[in-house]
Amino acid sequence: ELVSLLQLAGIEPLFIDLENGSRNLDVQRVEPAPRNFDEVRAVLTSDELLRPFGAVVIDTVTMLEQMAVAWTLTNVKTEKGVTPSSIEAYGWGKGYTYVYESFLLVLGDLDRLIERGIHVILVMHDCVANVPNPDGEDFIRYEPRLLARKDASIRNRVKEWLDHLFFVGFDVWAKDGKASGGGTRSIYTSETPTCWAKSRRLSEPLVYDQGAPLLWEQLFRA
Repeated sequence: ELVSLLQLAGIEPLFIDLENGSRNLDVQRVEPAPRNFDEVRAVLTSDELLRPFGAVVIDTVTMLEQMAVAWTLTNVKTEKGVTPSSIEAYGWGKGYTYVYESFLLVLGDLDRLIERGIHVILVMHDCVANVPNPDGEDFIRYEPRLLARKDASIRNRVKEWLDHLFFVGFDVWAKDGKASGGGTRSIYTSETPTCWAKSRRLSEPLVYDQGAPLLWEQLFRA
């Protein structure tokens, strides 16, 4: 819902909806939805299809990564020239490097859209990740649910690639091991101990007022 409010900020988005998450939103979307990695890339490189729009939304990149895995298994053979049945069949760690390299193809497509003046919005599921802490005890935080192997981290690469990474979370307070909250949510624009976030323009958390385009007005007015 948050991304659909781009329209209220004067930017018309086109949704590449890979998980049917926009089914209840009044937005323009690619119909039928791309079913695989090649079809997503075909949309991203279609000048005619994208010409009327000011933004492209991929919902979700977590699903797109799964498509990249399937594409890799089909198109990248093992060192013995065999089509693998799983990522592990490539050998220790090699399959994940191939998936990482496959995913970079999409980032290249998105770079070319940005060069044309089209905004790119990536929607991602989150996960709880363990964080090694050299200054004390390790802790956990929310990060995008993407491949995060040390030698082939799509998660880190996407974070570096983005100009802005926002985390939308419920406002929760914990006391004596019990959590409480009023159902409100905030949009985090800077990293905290509990979540990844960053922005080249915004620094303070924003109240997520459902139906209001505050984030986009702040972002594009800055």
